[in-house]
Amino acid sequence: MAWFKRTEKGIQTATEDKKDVPKGLWYKSPTGKIVDAEELAKNLWVSPEDGFHVRIGSREYFEILFDNNEFTELDANITSKDTLGFVDTKKYSERLKDAMDKTKLKDAVRTGVGKSKGKDLVVCCMDFAFIGGSMGAVVGEKIARGIDHSIKNKIPFLMISKSGGARMMEAAYSLMQLAKTSAKLAQLADAGIPYISLCTDPTTGGTTASYAMLGDINIAEPGALIGFAGPRVVKDTTGKDLPEGFQTAEFVLEHGFLDFITPRKELKDKVNLYIDLIQNQPIR
Repeated sequence: MAWFKRTEKGIQTATEDKKDVPKGLWYKSPTGKIVDAEELAKNLWVSPEDGFHVRIGSREYFEILFDNNEFTELDANITSKDTLGFVDTKKYSERLKDAMDKTKLKDAVRTGVGKSKGKDLVVCCMDFAFIGGSMGAVVGEKIARGIDHSIKNKIPFLMISKSGGARMMEAAYSLMQLAKTSAKLAQLADAGIPYISLCTDPTTGGTTASYAMLGDINIAEPGALIGFAGPRVVKDTTGKDLPEGFQTAEFVLEHGFLDFITPRKELKDKVNLYIDLIQNQPIR
């Protein structure tokens, strides 16, 4: 009977010794579908059950877009400073340190240049994990420098937006990045170099009000939230119920703010197709 009865009472097992299922083995999509995490990664972080596009960062996008994941990162060590000495529930300087330690990133955007389907491409990609992908002075500067690299070397430019908007801890410095990046994109257009803008979940606030909507071709991932103010703010301001699917990529496409919706599996082919068409080059 000892097999079925506990002979010792008050046994305590240390937390690290408990045989729980390790985290990360399974992923549950918003529709309730359960997907094996390894299978999800093989499927480019798109749920094979319902097509839901899981939010990913620059590391995964670079892996998808660059041939053999080979690229050179530009301006990798630029970091933000707490110029205003901003404090909310904690100091901005502490927030930056915490974000760097947690994400192993320097800020909310990374710039890579490498071959995509055999031709050079500059990619600026935002990371939502770093303070909500918020746009501060470093984000604006790195995007501007990425555009400068495109102009100098006559390389097409791809911007991947994933942001909650301007970084409030940098106040007006953050808002200045809207004008700065827009001016740089005007220079890119004057140079006749293609610019593709990819809106991913979420693309909101100052990013939508500047570079995210200024592409020669604006595309988005399926189901991405795209807008300026969030749905709750819009509803509270207008006092009206919002249409079904409001601010989804599909809704935005239907109302003329996007050119195409591109599933992640087709992203590399479609981006290079659009570039070839803009440049009147043979399609790769």
